Amino acid sequence: MKTHSAQRLETEAAFAASPIKITARSRPRSAMARKAFPYLLVGPAVAYLLVITLYPGLFAMYQSLFVVKFVNWSWVGLGNYTRIIQDREFWAALGNTAIIGGISLALQSVIAMAVAFFCYRDPFVRGWRIIFLMPMLFMPSAVAFIWKLAFNDGRVISDILMSIGVVSNNVDWLASIWLARLTLIVADVWQWTPFLFIIFVGGLQGQDEEIEEAARLDGASWSSIFWNISLPMMKPIIVVAVTLRGIDITTMFTNVYIMTQGTPGGATETMSFFIYRQGFRMFNFGYASAASVLMLIFTIVIAQTVVKRAFKSGKS
Repeated sequence: MKTHSAQRLETEAAFAASPIKITARSRPRSAMARKAFPYLLVGPAVAYLLVITLYPGLFAMYQSLFVVKFVNWSWVGLGNYTRIIQDREFWAALGNTAIIGGISLALQSVIAMAVAFFCYRDPFVRGWRIIFLMPMLFMPSAVAFIWKLAFNDGRVISDILMSIGVVSNNVDWLASIWLARLTLIVADVWQWTPFLFIIFVGGLQGQDEEIEEAARLDGASWSSIFWNISLPMMKPIIVVAVTLRGIDITTMFTNVYIMTQGTPGGATETMSFFIYRQGFRMFNFGYASAASVLMLIFTIVIAQTVVKRAFKSGKS
């Protein structure tokens, strides 16, 4: 006769061998709830972006149709746009933005790619990569004050150049158009090259090492591998990174406001500083809004054209 413990063991063995599984039943959700759930997750973020981006943009477009003097609004339709297209200062500011931003972006791209090329496979450098990002961690206003002190107020750069015999007298960096632009370019390159560097390093490290190893076995040098394999594979990443940085450069304001104030003769006045001057110094709010809208259109068209052509050529 089986004991109680033996019967219990047989029951447990039979239960374990049974294919029937007891699972916890979850409450079924309706089809509408399943469809609405993703939108509920992204809803707060979308609402936040709409409040801080879409509403100010639409308000600027609406305001650009008026001559605004504080509480006095006078309808002019497209009059502000007609005036601004004929404004030489607007086109000069647009040209300054293109020159300063273009040179700065080119230098940042070359320096970031060069540093990334020498660092992305070096295990020692990879451990100290945070050092390369330190300039980007400073506040833009602090960086502008530092470089203003170095170039103008403290004469640090001039003293260094005089000590090595490059110049004989103190350099007035704001007396020359290109020297004044150089100060803005140096400050921007110093702070924002790490932004492109970290993206380029990530792109290079994400590439398949077997491709590089196969090329090295065939006798290819490091430079040949970089120019013929790594760089072409990096093209989409480079285009996106440079486009993002280029869009950010079009809004350069802090360095201009602190370091040069647009001098000499408006040669360093960027579009952001032009809009600020029209809106908050001359109180032409409608005119400043029209300039903002035009700058937005130019930026979107150029960025879209560059990205579209780059990815189209990459597919072909």
